[in-house]
Amino acid sequence: MRKKSIPKIIQDDPWLNPYQDEISNLIARFNHLVNDIEKNFKSLKNFSTSYRDLGINYSGKEKGWYYREWAPEAYSLSIIGDFNDWNKTMHPLAKREDGIWEIFISKDELKEGDQIKVHVEAKNGAHDRIPVYIFRVIQDPNTHGFNGQVWDINKKFHWTDQQFDLKSMNESPVIYEAHVGMAQEKEGVGTYNEFTESVLPRIKDLGYNTIQLMAIQEHPYYGSFGYHVSNFFSVSSRFGTPEDFKNLVNTAHNMGLAIIIDLVHSHAVKNFAEGLNDFDGSGHQYFHAGGRGYHKQWDSKLFDYGKREVQQFLLSNVRFWIDEYHIDGYRFDGITSMLYHHHGDFMDFDHYDKYFVEGVDWDALKYLQLANELVHQIKPGAITIAEDMSGMPGLCRKINEGGIGFDFRLGMGIPDFWIKYLKEKKDEDWDIHELWSVMTNRRHQEKTVAYTESHDQAIVGDKTVAFWLMDKEMYHHMQVGDQNIVIDRGLALHKMIRLFTATLGGEAYLNFIGNEFGHPEWIDFPRKGNDWSYKYARRQWSLVDNENLKYKYLNKFDKNMIFVLKEYNLLSSLPARQINMDETNKVIIFERNNLIFAFNFHNNHSISDYKFNPIGEGNYKIILSTDDAEVGGFSRIDTSINYHTLESGQLSIYLPSRTALIMKKGHT
Repeated sequence: MRKKSIPKIIQDDPWLNPYQDEISNLIARFNHLVNDIEKNFKSLKNFSTSYRDLGINYSGKEKGWYYREWAPEAYSLSIIGDFNDWNKTMHPLAKREDGIWEIFISKDELKEGDQIKVHVEAKNGAHDRIPVYIFRVIQDPNTHGFNGQVWDINKKFHWTDQQFDLKSMNESPVIYEAHVGMAQEKEGVGTYNEFTESVLPRIKDLGYNTIQLMAIQEHPYYGSFGYHVSNFFSVSSRFGTPEDFKNLVNTAHNMGLAIIIDLVHSHAVKNFAEGLNDFDGSGHQYFHAGGRGYHKQWDSKLFDYGKREVQQFLLSNVRFWIDEYHIDGYRFDGITSMLYHHHGDFMDFDHYDKYFVEGVDWDALKYLQLANELVHQIKPGAITIAEDMSGMPGLCRKINEGGIGFDFRLGMGIPDFWIKYLKEKKDEDWDIHELWSVMTNRRHQEKTVAYTESHDQAIVGDKTVAFWLMDKEMYHHMQVGDQNIVIDRGLALHKMIRLFTATLGGEAYLNFIGNEFGHPEWIDFPRKGNDWSYKYARRQWSLVDNENLKYKYLNKFDKNMIFVLKEYNLLSSLPARQINMDETNKVIIFERNNLIFAFNFHNNHSISDYKFNPIGEGNYKIILSTDDAEVGGFSRIDTSINYHTLESGQLSIYLPSRTALIMKKGHT
């Protein structure tokens, strides 16, 4: 009898031994599904090209437009628009045996830019809907309703990014998270072109190699942050045209910057007029029927990941953004909701049974495996990031090892930890052992994106880290030369917290737009509750550009920190090794990739002769100090001198309070 092989993930983690059957079956189910797809569609790549057939596509050979729509239980479909005066009888579609409806319309009748909808008659009545695979959706400024717009996605765009190399991003992503609409200082909605012209250069100058964009897929409600998607193949038209977005990506690539986007496949907007909800009247076309198809907490619809046509729709969407917009990867949003039938709501993941036995949605796991496999097939070097709060083992392990295939997972506990500390603990009560544990406690061989704060920590009702540290004092005491103990503390800890997180917390690092310079206040998109104001849905770049304000110090420190992360390959190196833990003085010293990191979190203990065992005898030089004057410090340390190990082999340094240093061995 052939001995059953043990998946690699279990070999590496004996605690997973009781779940050998579940993990082996996970691999087997994926292999079976891929084999079935290859049998019927030749390849996974071929399976994921439905957007080229469905929707409205131009045929140069036949000089017209094909419109096809999968709506198996609809009674009739007809295309309507300004080209036929919205007449429901002039252009009916014919139904094929596979449940797909189709029509061909010559370019003389239907032109690019025409506004259209599809009139669907079904069990749920007669309704005007937006075609599912539409490439562009626009909002009527008068009625605020949405229409599809005929758009040739294949028309010539002059891409010049052929030489762009994904290697640095793939190995060590240093990510700048941004929202195009709120990236401008004006009280309004920013555009792709404005982002390209004014924000890309800032990101490049800071040293980031990857930009993660929110809210790119079309969504009807601006204040949803883009997480209630209605039209999965449309770039949000409120920021500009598809060509504007292509130009953004192309320009970024030519600057050496990768672009990844938030991909929302965990749910969809429930809106009937704009989205997919009950498109063919069956109640179960793209989503599960009944309660299983509705997310109570999010007020949205849930996909049926076990249905072949839904898999094809979502995988085609994965391929679309890479093929048509040259996207370099995805942050898969809200996958905890996908992984479990209970969506992770009010659930403590305190036992491995919660990951492999209780409430697991195996269809969703198979879909995520397929999506990761597809991304890496069609664009080697692209990355996928999982936003998961449950901590499911194996998310970032290879599929043949028993994993789901993601490259990185978000370290979601880190920013929550910092906010909790700033809210609840006095400085003197900070526990250095807890600080170390939170930063370093992650699954072996699964890479993590570390971050101090993303957009989540700054949404209305909470505050940015800078605002938690300095609050209203930021309004009155950020002028250069204005001495204020609240601001001094805030600047010092803001730098230390970010450096501690970036160097200890993972194998990638993320910053949210503006937080690098301590953008004050919160994020609050226009809504009824704030009288539809854009005041807090923007970035005040004038603060960091003003030489008379201290925001410039935090910005300069961020640039210095990013340089060190990249120059010394810290993120791709082995995890940090603890050297010294001193609870009395709140000092943590560790080594990573042959650099020494010394943090003094104490609020007033500055130590003039702090001794510790370094990584070997020799000369050491400070390569970064949070106390330098150019980054808003007090210049208590002379960074030009060399430090020599003593006869005892120890190193003696001056380590001021609320200061962090990075030292390199070998300088003379």
